[in-house]
Amino acid sequence: MNNYLGDQVVDIHQTDHSIPSVISKYVDLCKLEDSDDSFIACNLGDIVYKYNDWFRTFPRIKPFYAMKCNDDSAVLKILADLGANFDCASKSEIQKVLSMGVCPSRIIYANPCKQSSMIRFAAKSNVEKMTFDNESELNKVKRIFPTAKLVLRISPQSNFKVLCDLGIKFGVNPEKAINLLRAAKNLGLDIIGVSFHVGSGCQEPEAFASAIQQARMVFDQGRDLGFNMTLLDIGGGFPGHAGASVSFDAFSHVVNMALDKYFPAEEGIDLIAEPGRYMVASAFTIAVNIISKRIETRHQHDNNGELINPVVMYFVSDGVYGSFNCLLYDHAAEVKIKPLKYVDVNDMTFESSVWGPTCDGIDCIATHLQLPMHEVDEWFYVENMGAYTIAAASTFNGMQNPRRIYYCDEGIWLNVYPKTVYNCAQSGTPDLRQGHSLQNTCEKVC
Repeated sequence: MNNYLGDQVVDIHQTDHSIPSVISKYVDLCKLEDSDDSFIACNLGDIVYKYNDWFRTFPRIKPFYAMKCNDDSAVLKILADLGANFDCASKSEIQKVLSMGVCPSRIIYANPCKQSSMIRFAAKSNVEKMTFDNESELNKVKRIFPTAKLVLRISPQSNFKVLCDLGIKFGVNPEKAINLLRAAKNLGLDIIGVSFHVGSGCQEPEAFASAIQQARMVFDQGRDLGFNMTLLDIGGGFPGHAGASVSFDAFSHVVNMALDKYFPAEEGIDLIAEPGRYMVASAFTIAVNIISKRIETRHQHDNNGELINPVVMYFVSDGVYGSFNCLLYDHAAEVKIKPLKYVDVNDMTFESSVWGPTCDGIDCIATHLQLPMHEVDEWFYVENMGAYTIAAASTFNGMQNPRRIYYCDEGIWLNVYPKTVYNCAQSGTPDLRQGHSLQNTCEKVC
């Protein structure tokens, strides 16, 4: 069965499906269409699960989805319908969320260094919450949007291990935050809270505890100066799939303990976070077609003097200029190539590498793999491809980005959209949007 989410068709499954079975179904459709293009399958039910699990894990923290991670329209729509808030970093991102009917109060403009024109747009759109970390930003806000609700971004000082230290670019040293607080006070601006980001790919949950403690110090300094400090933003940096080196629950345990200590519930502080990777990483799987291969032979000999150990180079329909750009730009990125066809544990494997379709030698996805022999027009798939992948993909060399396919288990879908009805026409062609009454829908379709 099919339904719609905005303008996107969603394949509704009546029972649970494994990722390989879902990919195989769409590969069969590709064959019918004589297509060998890559495609990305998005499990919307996984996003619903993640969103609900966030509140189980962090009952006090409201998620503001970091849409820079993946601004797919279906992802944004289902998160908006679930009630999520949004972390936006530009005019275009704000426009995209507002166009879906999201209230401006559900947006934080979390870019500490903004163009003046974008601040004017935020003011016009009534997006009040925005971050800053320097005095020139305060002067811009005073001139353009003096009623903004400002959040001071600090750069927590620590030696904890992260894969991408965002403190290199953003955030004021907590020891120097008092200077910005005083400057804002002199300008008559309104600071409502403190934010931080421990860094993407954080390897030590204790980094959050240290950052929360430092935020408390700045928070109290703001109150001492007369600001009505009501908000703490703990940023992102949470893992997005089960195979992460540090589990999500390990982070939540440390974060919740630190919040209970430094920002106890009885204070009534609004606690927010900016999860991106956590919400969408595991929801997306990419399928790539083997468009060519080359077999090389190493100069090794067996006892009979014959060459052995062929090395196989596979060329596939997407690469590092497309969806696999995460291998270049995302410090936390790892990809695991999986054969779509059935592989027996006893099948012989060969040293293999996988390359993208462009003419650039940097377009290499993986090397030193052990894979069974594959033929041209067979398929590989890669899970956990929802974070910092399609959002930064290009069409270098004229290679088009993969089409996107959406699916969801029926039970999850009806939990989110209980008024949804399916097309009851004999043809089975999807023709509806969610939200129509059963009577009106049947009259329209039948």
